[in-house]
Amino acid sequence: MQDLVRQEVFQACRTVIVKIGTNVLTTEDDRLDSDRIQCISAQINRIIQTGRRVVLVSSGAVGAGIGILGLHRRPESLPELQAAAAIGQPHLMRTWDDALQRNGYRTAQVLLTGNDFRNRQRYLNVRNTIRTLFDFGVVPIVNENDTVSIKEIAVGDNDQLASMLATLLPNPLLVILSGIAGLYDGPPSNPASKVIPLVPRPDESLLQLAASEQSTRGRGGMPSKLRAILSATSMGEAVILASGRSDTVLDDVRTGNVTGTLFLAAGGSVPAWKRWIGFTAAPAGVLVLDDGACRAVRDGGRSLLAVGITEVQGDFEQGGLVGLRTKEGIEFARGLANYSSEEIRSIYGRRSDQMAASLGHVPYSEVIHRDNLALTGK
Repeated sequence: MQDLVRQEVFQACRTVIVKIGTNVLTTEDDRLDSDRIQCISAQINRIIQTGRRVVLVSSGAVGAGIGILGLHRRPESLPELQAAAAIGQPHLMRTWDDALQRNGYRTAQVLLTGNDFRNRQRYLNVRNTIRTLFDFGVVPIVNENDTVSIKEIAVGDNDQLASMLATLLPNPLLVILSGIAGLYDGPPSNPASKVIPLVPRPDESLLQLAASEQSTRGRGGMPSKLRAILSATSMGEAVILASGRSDTVLDDVRTGNVTGTLFLAAGGSVPAWKRWIGFTAAPAGVLVLDDGACRAVRDGGRSLLAVGITEVQGDFEQGGLVGLRTKEGIEFARGLANYSSEEIRSIYGRRSDQMAASLGHVPYSEVIHRDNLALTGK
């Protein structure tokens, strides 16, 4: 059954980011499901034929490695996980490349870590690389670099990675293909539970619907998916969560047929520069604000002045990314600081005309200018 809203969502997008989970791409014995990959590849071809570009965020490297190594479950130690990823990644890429070549497309492997998003120059390099691959008619296949990734540089999981990629690409539609049919109004294992077809105003209350179970082969789970969805919709992008085991799921997305759950964008699209500030890079520190400053920044569209700061947490240099929090500890914005943490500690709580007495100079009247600040909606 076609739906007008879903048709409009697809027509508005220029890029489709398809995130596919391990449970979709592997069989019960942890082997790659080549038939499923071929089915999805044919549907990707039909999306590209509409003039849109497709990025694949493909899990399955560790799962493929598990099968090749003959293991009975996902490894728990970091060296074993990284070894499984190193063994499985070439097999995963070869399977995708063979399937997409049947429709005339070549693939490119793009392996990323969290540092590729936190560093502004590397972030822009990733964007330029993907756009150049598009120009060559290549389908980028993105994955976290599990072979070298450690806690300090990890993205987290491919749900988060797919959401972060949405900050890079023009007019994206994020499609998350999972082992379940969408967001349910109760436990998915309960036959009485039903898929919610539309979430018009995604917010934190969705996390209460998340099942706590985690796959034995994947890394995320429904809580991770919903956090990624909330990040994407906060940036002004729509997301569809649907079953990757459906043989027509991407065709349904393309034609506007009802499949899975559609999460509509929350507000207008956020400019690319503010996407990086608010939703991609990790803050180096925190500024706690009084109630007046919170209202001025969040509701009044104002820059942050030193007088409204009550506490400085962490150490950062001038130009560092910091989170802005209420006195209750709730983050609601992020921005680039005009002063280092040491300098802010000497001026916070003071009026602009008092700053020179502490600093000896006042190159900026604002601690964070509005142009370098993004509301995160948290």
